[in-house]
This record gives sequence, structure tokens and C-alpha cells, in this order.
Amino acid sequence: MRTFLVAAVLLLASAGAAHATDVTMVVRDVPLHGGRSLAAAPPARFDMVGLHWQGTGTPLFRTRSLAGRWSAWLAGDDDWGRDDSGWRKGNAEWTGTADAIQYRLQGKVTALRAYFLWSPIVKIQSRRLTIAGSPTIIPRESWGADESIRRDKVPRYAPALRFVVIHHTVNTNNYTPAESAAIVRGDYVYHVKGNGWDDIGYNFLVDKYGQVFEGRYGGVDKPVVGAHALGFNNGSVGIAVIGDYDTVQISAAARAALVKLLAWRLDVAHIDPLSFVNVISGGNQKFPKGIPVNLRAISGHRDVYFTDCPGNALYNEIPSIAKSVAATGGPKLYAPLVQGKPGKLLTFTGKLSTPLPWRVTIADKTGASVASGGGTGTSVSWSYDSSKAAPGSYAWTIAAGTSVRPATGAFTVKKGPPAPPPPVMLLTSMAVSPAAISPNGDLVDDSATVSYTLTSIASVTGTLVNAAGVTIETLFDQALPAGKQSFVFAGNGVADGPYTIALTATPAEGAPQTVSQPITIDRTLASFAITPAFSPAGNGPAKLLTATFQLYYPASGVFQILDENGNVIATPFTGPLDAGPQTLTWSGAMPDGSTVADGSYTAALVLDEPSGPVTHAAPFVADSTAPTLTLVSARSLEFRVSEPGTVTLTVRGSPWRRYVKTVKEAGLVSFWISSPQPTRFTAVATDAVGNTSTAVLHL
Repeated sequence: MRTFLVAAVLLLASAGAAHATDVTMVVRDVPLHGGRSLAAAPPARFDMVGLHWQGTGTPLFRTRSLAGRWSAWLAGDDDWGRDDSGWRKGNAEWTGTADAIQYRLQGKVTALRAYFLWSPIVKIQSRRLTIAGSPTIIPRESWGADESIRRDKVPRYAPALRFVVIHHTVNTNNYTPAESAAIVRGDYVYHVKGNGWDDIGYNFLVDKYGQVFEGRYGGVDKPVVGAHALGFNNGSVGIAVIGDYDTVQISAAARAALVKLLAWRLDVAHIDPLSFVNVISGGNQKFPKGIPVNLRAISGHRDVYFTDCPGNALYNEIPSIAKSVAATGGPKLYAPLVQGKPGKLLTFTGKLSTPLPWRVTIADKTGASVASGGGTGTSVSWSYDSSKAAPGSYAWTIAAGTSVRPATGAFTVKKGPPAPPPPVMLLTSMAVSPAAISPNGDLVDDSATVSYTLTSIASVTGTLVNAAGVTIETLFDQALPAGKQSFVFAGNGVADGPYTIALTATPAEGAPQTVSQPITIDRTLASFAITPAFSPAGNGPAKLLTATFQLYYPASGVFQILDENGNVIATPFTGPLDAGPQTLTWSGAMPDGSTVADGSYTAALVLDEPSGPVTHAAPFVADSTAPTLTLVSARSLEFRVSEPGTVTLTVRGSPWRRYVKTVKEAGLVSFWISSPQPTRFTAVATDAVGNTSTAVLHL
């Protein structure tokens, strides 16, 4: 561990220009090599120190009082996260009046910057804020906030307050009531000028004497977005207890003030202090952006970031504090919510901390009630059909007597002209099968059948459109009756490539309507066929999925397996293919080593051709599950089979006889055999893939 001693030799202040309450700050880059340096010297006096540093290690410092006594060593605390340059930011520590500083380094510290603040102790103004149910709050103007340095002239507000984050400032616990305001003023200047923030990071600060200070500007009862918990500032309120509470419990006065502040602030937001909330991280080193985090309504800073804050002693007391908050004051209304869309059905819900009569009221812009409903209990639930309301603005209130803080809100009903009815579709159910044709004269996929339905008599024109959207051929143009229609497209004389078949129907009255479907012409490939079903892990004979086709020209291809949603789940083959007959197979093996599950799939062969990628596809079924066959009645020769297939009955005797029945669906199957009634027989079921059941023996 290395130690650097920096003497007090320099005072940077604009004498005569500063007011008695002004906080001054001097910044020094501390040289980590070379011993003493005037460039690293502190001002002649200071009473707060904040450290910024780079590296994985931790700097420590101690200060010398004017009486010549050195303080204990204090470690820099990385409570805020790193900025884009990699700097770690510690809290500003209250040192009392000092004139010298020493540093030590633990681990790797590659850069160190010290912020020396002089925050004079002055008498604060007597004005206080007291809002119904709140503790006495010392406003910014009373503790001496210099509003000229604040950067957020227009505060940022979250849509709503959702949870609380408790901090400690890691200052000394040895401070007087008068010094509390000096600490708050120093933190304010350090956060703005040192950390580069818009304002002080915390929304409130509480000292050990029970004094509550207004923090960030914007209104103590508003959901002001602070800078106290990286990634979790939006929708939270940050409350810092002044001092270090790792091993020391907060004072009784601080606890009482904290409980009263929390009870009031959460009541304003209608939050149950014992509840949990799911919060999406805005991003920090502990929780990357977008990660959902389940938090207590009253959480500690360490719950959302890699930090010891708010100290072990205070953190362990949070559950007890939350219970005290829940028991403070009168009954509460929690989680008021409006669900639905204005102009339609709106549902109002909430929860009361104790059973009470409640009422939901809807009022128009004049304040006149237009609807209301109520009940008794702890659950609030009432619906209002706002489709019957006139256009305009409305206010809603959920109330439960004078002892409960009501919840309020507003909505606007907008009614426009009714939407026109959807046009009657003339052309429906258009399909092209197959979607890729190979006009090679081999009679396999040489042409496609285009089918569609006309809902009324119309003149129909069919056209072929190329990939550039240009019509290259009119296929037909004729008047047709209502009903199912079809025609054959052969693609004669059309070059290979992707196309669209478009159908335009023009009724006797009304506008034309057009529908279309893609089709591909590909003479490179012919006779594409696929095994319709196989049993990769069953006992059926078809263990491989086989694709056969003919290539007229060499091409690069990819053989893919797609699930019912069109997602590629396996790629059995990729590479060049020669001209001539081709066979590709798949064993059913998945990329993770498992076997494909039973179900319906598509096998697709994608060829890379001069005109672009061309896909040929066919469906197939994977079935590795053998059917089950059970004997229902030996006398009636009745069995139950689990799936379609065949059931083979072998009657033993002289001679042996065999009977086969085709089963079209799962269920009962029976055999009628003329006398004599067989007493010894064997039965087995076989499904469409050849999977065979366990034999039923009756001997």
C-alpha cells in the first residue's frame, strides 16, 4: 500500500466575491508517482473531500485538522457507477475543517482526482414545509441551495412513483445539527460541479437529529427523477441518511423522521410499503439494460447496484422500517388503477389497508358528477361504460372517507365519425400449388394450379408480374360467375426467377380488387420429392428423411428443416451439388444432439441460382411414438388403439389365420370371426410410419 502526503500550501477562492453561504470547490489531479507535488496540494482549508479514480483498486485518504490531528483512514466508495470515461465516483466526505490530506492506494489505481470543498456553517432560514401527513421539511431555499448552478431548469418527472431507494452518505456520524445543512450544500455542489449532474442526486436527505432536507428540485410531492441509483432513477425516490451506517444503527430521531417521510411520500403515491414491484433496469454494471428486477417497495441501494450502501446496519433495518411505515397514519388506498380505453369500458381498481366504504366518481369538466359506484371492503373494483359519455374531459376519484387520501386522475373521450364498413371481398382463398414449378417436360411440377373463389360475378384478369413489379404477360381476361375458379399456369417461354400471379376482379359496379400470390420458375431442379413421414427414434422402418430431386445444372444448395412457425431448426446439408440425380437425408438429429420431436414439419431445399435464391419445399411428419393397443374384450375380439393405422390379428391354431383392419382414427376396433370362437390369438397395431405397438397376447 502506497502513501502520498500532500501539504496545505494553496488557497483558491475569489476573496470578496463569495457570499458567506457560498460553497467553493477546488479540483486536484493527484500524481501517483514522484512523491510530493504542488500541483496536488489542497486549498488552505476545506471541510469536505470527494474522490474520483480509475482502476480496479480503491484509494483511501485521511485529513489533518487545524489542531494537527489526523483522522482515521477513509476508503473511496464507488456508489454511482462508472461514467463513459471509466471514472469511479465516491461520495463527498465531511471532514470538518482541515488543512492537509494523505492518500493510500489499495490495488490498481491508475488515476486519482480529489475534490476539496469548503462549505461554511451558517444559520439556515427558518421557513419550513409541512404538507398533510408529512414531516417538517427544510426546503432548498432554507438550506441555501444556489439555484444558479442547477442545470435542469425544467425538472424531469417520471410517469409515477413506484418505489423508494434508501442510501447513506458515508459521511462521518460526528456532525452537529448546524453542520447538516453545510453537508447538504456541499453534496449539492459536488454532485453538480464534480460529478457533472443536473442537480443534487437525492430527492431527500435525513440527518441523525431527525431533520429532513428537500433534495432535488421539482417538488417534494412530485415524481422527480433524481441521480441516486444508476439504471433505477426513473420512477424512484432516493432518500439518503446523512452518515455512515455500516456498523452503527441510525438514531431514534433519524428513524422516526425516515418512517414519517416514507409513510407520507408513499401515501401520496398510493404505494403499499410492504409490496413488491417489477422494475425494468435502465442499465448498470449489476443489471444490464432491459433486465426485469423484482424489488421491495422500500429497497436499499445495494439491491440495484454493486455497493455496500446504505450500510449493513441500515440495510438490515429496512424490513422493520417498512413495517413501521405501514402502521403509521390512518388507513391507506394502495395501487389505484384504471384499465381500458376512453370511449370504451373503463375498470377502476385499488386496495384499501383496512375494510372501508369506498366510492368511484366520474365528473365532467364543470365538476358535475356523471356516474359513480361503490362498495365496502378492502378491494375496490367498479366499471364505467364511457362509450355512452359525450366527447370531452372527465376527472375520476377513488375515495374512502375523510381519513383516506383519495386517488384522482383524468381521461378524455374522443368520438369521431364511425369507421366505414370494410369492402366486400370479391376475390378470396387464392392459392398457388406448387409454389415453385420446373417446366422441364418431366411431368413433375411442370405446372401450377391457381385456385380462388369469386363472391359475385365479375370480370377477372390474370397477369404475371416480375420481381421489378413489371407485368410481363396477361394470362387471361374474361367474365366469370360467382364460385370456385381455377386455371393452370405452365410458365412456358418465361425465364427462371421469382414472379407474382396477380388476379384483378372488376364488378359491374364498384372499384376493382386485386389479390396476388408468389410463384417461382426453376428449370434447374426437377422431381423434388420428400419422404412424407419417418420415425427417427421409433421402431418403424423409415429411420431417415429422404429428399430426392434432379438437377439439370450444378448449383449450391442448403437443405433446411422448418417447424410449423417457419423457423429453421436444423440444416442437414449445405454445399455444392452436381448435375444429375440427387439424394439428401436427415436422421432427425437436432443441433443440441437430441432427436426431433413428433410433429409436422417442412423440408426446404434452397438453391443459389443466377436469378436469385429459389426454394422448393414439401411437408412431412416426424413420428417416433409407437401406437398402443389394449384388449377390451377377448370374447368379442375388441381392442382399443391410440392412433390411426392398421391392427393385425393372428389367430393361432391349425391352420393359423391372419386378419388386418385399417383404422382411420383412434378408438375401438373389433374383429368378427365365424365359429369356432378363437381362444389363442396375437394382435399388434402399426401406424402410418411403421411404428409397431407391443403385441397383445391371449394364449
